[in-house]
Formats: sequence, C-alpha cells, structure tokens
Amino acid sequence: MSESVDVVVIGTGPGGEDAAGRLAEAGLSVVAVESRLVGGECPYYACVPTKIMARASDLLAEARRASGRAGTTTVKPDWTPVEARISDEATDHWDDQAAVERLEGKGVRVVKGHGRITGRGEVTVDGRVFRASRGILLNTGTSPSAPPVDGLADLPYWTNRDVVRATGAPKSLLVLGGGVVGVELAQIFARFGTRVTIVEVAERLLAMDEPESSELIEDVFTDQGITVRTGAKVTSASYDGTSFTLSLPDGDLTADRLLVAAGRRPNIRDLGLDHYDVDETARALPVDDRLRVTDGLWAIGDITGKGAFTHMSMYQSAIAVRSILGEDGPAASYHAVPRVTFTDPEIGAVGLTEKQARDEGLNVRIGKTRIPESTRGWIHGSPGNEGFIKLVEDADKGILVGATAAGPYGGEILGALATAVHARVPTETLRTMIYAYPTFHRAIESALADLG
Repeated sequence: MSESVDVVVIGTGPGGEDAAGRLAEAGLSVVAVESRLVGGECPYYACVPTKIMARASDLLAEARRASGRAGTTTVKPDWTPVEARISDEATDHWDDQAAVERLEGKGVRVVKGHGRITGRGEVTVDGRVFRASRGILLNTGTSPSAPPVDGLADLPYWTNRDVVRATGAPKSLLVLGGGVVGVELAQIFARFGTRVTIVEVAERLLAMDEPESSELIEDVFTDQGITVRTGAKVTSASYDGTSFTLSLPDGDLTADRLLVAAGRRPNIRDLGLDHYDVDETARALPVDDRLRVTDGLWAIGDITGKGAFTHMSMYQSAIAVRSILGEDGPAASYHAVPRVTFTDPEIGAVGLTEKQARDEGLNVRIGKTRIPESTRGWIHGSPGNEGFIKLVEDADKGILVGATAAGPYGGEILGALATAVHARVPTETLRTMIYAYPTFHRAIESALADLG
C-alpha cells in the first residue's frame, strides 16, 4: 500500500531542509527523507565545524603576531577546546534530533532511511511507499571521493567527515588535494604544530581561482613551513599500521595521518532516476532556471553542478519552492556566485575569473591593487596583511563580471564586489562612491583606478 502526500523531499541538506519547511508552511503535506543527518554535510562535517577550526587557528596566528607590536607572547596550541566546541556546541555530538524537531515543528514528516524513486511521483523508503502528487525534490548532496591511486582505496585515511572528529592534531599530515578543503585544513593543522605536506596534481593550489590567489597561498604556506608539492603525480599509497606513504616519481612522502581532499561525487546513483529518463552516472543533474529536472522532478544543491556551496543550495531552495507552488518570482541566475576560501589570508571571489571572461570572448580589462600598499594594510602590518584585490571588467559594457578580494577579511570585502557584479553596477558609478577611510575595502577604489 502507498501513502499519498503532496511533495517528497529526498535529502535534507541546508536547501532540502529549508525547502521542506517552506512547503509545509505553505500548507502542503511534505515528507522529508534522510539517510544520514537532517541538516546535511554543512553543519556536521563541513562549513560549521571546519570554520570553528579555522577560527581557532586564526587566534593562534594573531597571538603569535602580537610579539613586537603589542607585547611579548608565548602560545601553546591545545586542540581540546576545539574538539569540545565542535562536538558539544556545533554538532551536539553528531545528533540531529534538534534539526528533526525543527522540521517537524513546521509540519514536515521526517522519515529516516534510503529513499529511492520507484516510479514517477513515487518514492520508496525501506518498503514504505509515498505517492507525491505535486512532485519530488532532490537535495542529496555529494560524498568525498578519492583519486584512482594504487592502494589508496583500502587505507584508513581521513576525509572531511573524519577530520572534524579529530581528538588532537597529529605530529605530521599529508594532504592529498590542493582545493579549498585541502588548503584550509592544511593551514589549520600546521598552526597547531603539525608538520604538513600538501600534494596537488594540478600545477597550482586553488586551481579554480585566479592564478594570483594560488601564488599568494603558496607563498604564505611556504613562509609558514607548509611543504607544497604541485604538479605531483602520486603513483601509489600505503599504510604500515603506523604511518602513511605517498609514492611520487621523485621519492616518497610519509606522515602519521593522510587526509584525502581530492574531490567529491554526487549522490545520485541508486536513486531510481531512470524512471525519469535521467542518467544516474552524470556529474550533475541538468536543471532549468526553475530547478526542474523534468516534469514533477526538481533538484537543488551540489547535485545541480552550479556550485557546491550552502548558500547556493539555500538560494535554489527558494526558487524551487516557488516553482512547486506555482508562484511567480525571479528565475535562477548564476552570473554572480560568491565563494570564500577560509585560509589566512582569506580568498573571496565572485563571478568570472580573468581566464573565464576571456574564454567567453569578452573584451576584458583588469584592475589590481595590493593590500599591503593600502593604508589599512600598512596599519595592519606584516605578517598578516598579505593580499590583493583584482577586478575583471567587461570593457564594452563597463561593468564588473568578476572580482577577487584576498587578504584580511577577504570574504567580507567581497560583499561590496558581489553586489557590484550581481547588480551590474557600472564601473563609472563605482568610481563615484565614497569609500570609508582607512578600511580594507577602500582598496577597491585603487583597483578601480588601475582599470584606467
């Protein structure tokens, strides 16, 4: 027998949880299906706990910088309060009961188990069948993946899901992967006294960002004692019960722990998408500007391939809910997607990189300025004031199509630049703004001047 409802939401990451709550508050009968924890990766294994770790490591760095500027300091790292804050405050010891009750309070029925589409408009969860008259919304997210390195699959390596449960900083750590997760965690553990080597197959760290961002992070890491190996091909991996080894053509790298941060895979296999003639092996689900995959099926979040960010999932949630309810509203637009790498210096970026803009055939003009050369950068002092602002302008239209703010509070400075890119504010208008002095964001004015 089956049960009739209006909507079934499979996966309750931030966007799925938000959408289920909105739909229920709109008066629909909603079943939210979750195989892990309500709230998804972000609050338990990603954004929140890792930023608690980053905040702790920033405090250590700032305390060390006080010597010679504000007194004499001696800093002794201690992972204990970090572990306690993550387990006690952030994740409630990886218990989602509060999140479940929050959803149920909005009228959502939460069903734990693996949900699979067993027909159009039909979802089966461990033998229980739900018929969704309005449709199905997918928010199943991604899982950590590992590169096809000989021997790696069988090793007890860390992923982001393991590292947030760490009970201490290891003496040494190999980080396989130089993307956002890899560089953030590499710096965090290095500041807690871990000897860190980061290994990246691409020719630079943060390969999806501006080359200037990669150069900045690599220089800072080298100064901080982090070993950076880029353009590195790992031929095999092993573990002898005590230490991990990555073998490269020019020698072996060994450490007490191995963190694999080399990508993620979409959780769309074994969902029964064949009932909607959708390829389960795809890297992402194709969605229209209302987040429809096809009639009666919507998808939001990482699995849409529009950016693996909590803020993207939440943005798409509101649009998908309007679509399911048949309400008018703005369609999805991805020309001004913001992203932040929470290293020190912080790397905030929005829109297109210079290369992406040129590849699109735009008449590109670039404006740059260095943070240390700004008044606030000089006041802030070195070390700790490294960074830059880079603007990417469509010279024919006279608007910014991309920007990077790297440096202290780079993600916060990004807010002004994201607004400019999103609203397509003319650069001539940006030149006439009054920028508060002496702030980091005032450096935007210098970058605008560099546009010519």
